[in-house]
Amino acid sequence: MDKSQQEILLANLKTIHQRIKRSCEKSNRNPQEVRLLLATKTVDTNRINFALENGENLIGENKVQELTQKCSDLEKNHPEVHFIGHLQSNKIKEVLKWVSCIQSIDRFSLAEKLQNRLAFENKEIDVFIQVNTSYEESKFGVCPEGVIELVRKVSTLDRIHIKGLMTIGLFDSDLDKVRRCFRLLKRIQTEIDELNIENVEMKELSMGMSGDLEVAIEEGATIIRVGTAIFGKRIYPDSYYWNESSNKSI
Repeated sequence: MDKSQQEILLANLKTIHQRIKRSCEKSNRNPQEVRLLLATKTVDTNRINFALENGENLIGENKVQELTQKCSDLEKNHPEVHFIGHLQSNKIKEVLKWVSCIQSIDRFSLAEKLQNRLAFENKEIDVFIQVNTSYEESKFGVCPEGVIELVRKVSTLDRIHIKGLMTIGLFDSDLDKVRRCFRLLKRIQTEIDELNIENVEMKELSMGMSGDLEVAIEEGATIIRVGTAIFGKRIYPDSYYWNESSNKSI
């Protein structure tokens, strides 16, 4: 990275943190309650390491291949790494080498295979349940009506610790429609929390991206996933990563 690229990246990070702070003030929330996750798909390790060296510590990857290629080059800065993409069961072994949290558990068959691998490796892991709050067939995630049942089933797996929920939300310029997705996730979180299910915490809501992070914070997000507003637009459309036809930026 040359100096001008570094200055742009620092300015972008500053802008995002200012947006987070303003949104928290508007919502009477403590900014410390909201973490910024750098969505680093297609971003080279030089830029990621520069961000890490300048105060960031949480990154998220969508593709197992990219995760594997990058993480060995990022270890010197000791980032917390989450997997935020759709996870195929045959990729579990590779993902577990690098991540502390999987945000995209959306089916019990995946959780069972994850449990088996964790038991084999004598490990444990934190997870979020991914919810399809927009009811779109193109999106991954359990339907809202099926979340509680899935949480109950996954909670019986002792190597997996549910820490919250994740959603991608509706890809729409109408923020009122997007807000309904985030509000639904918050309502589900509250319902689950009131059930006091063993081995389940509902501390985290991962929702909100570059274009709608303010709405997500207003509705209770504790993790926002931002890539484009920090690193710039990518060569590939988001559908390459999310299996969706829209090109909304994370």
